[in-house]
Amino acid sequence: MTLKAVYLESDVFMVCLTHALSTEREEVMGLLMGEIDEERALHLSAVTILRRSDKQPDRVEISPEQQSDASIKADQLAKELKRPMRVVGWYHSHPHITVWPSHVDVRTQANYQQMDDGFVGLIFSVFNEDKATKHSKIQVTCFQSREGNSSYERVEVPLHIVPSYNISHACLGALVDLPRILLEEEDEAYSRNVCLTVCQLDAPPLLPHSAAPHA
Repeated sequence: MTLKAVYLESDVFMVCLTHALSTEREEVMGLLMGEIDEERALHLSAVTILRRSDKQPDRVEISPEQQSDASIKADQLAKELKRPMRVVGWYHSHPHITVWPSHVDVRTQANYQQMDDGFVGLIFSVFNEDKATKHSKIQVTCFQSREGNSSYERVEVPLHIVPSYNISHACLGALVDLPRILLEEEDEAYSRNVCLTVCQLDAPPLLPHSAAPHA
């Protein structure tokens, strides 16, 4: 059953957008936490930023370990805030392209909904220049998936930004973690490239292939 609406706290929106604007070369992603009310409206009040093990310009992936860590964090927040809290969504960026989810995004969302039909996806389109005005614009979409005739289809869910009077402890922690996570990603990519270069230098030279003698 499709969600009726999604209510996103403005400090969570700020963290997601800051993360999306941290790089224009690859997609970034994170997980969203909150709760669903009896009217099938989803309330998002916390976010966790995920470290990418493989940086790609057109896709992102969540490892089972990251999902487990996020669930543990949601349980901790639920105890601190004394209210229900669990992982109920994901977000990722679309740098230099439109906000609409790709067929891979829609299928990924469908997989999440098989585990939790209240799960939702957000996409932040950033660094996308309007060809007419030459101005960069930022767009956000909120969606779920449903089965179509031959494949899964996108279902747009109404998104409402709820003003926050201050930034929550959880969102402040996510902002503080962002520079560290970006540094860890760069360190890992650098180490991987150095290792690849060393392996190539240590590899034995290829011998020229000699042609077979003519009869």
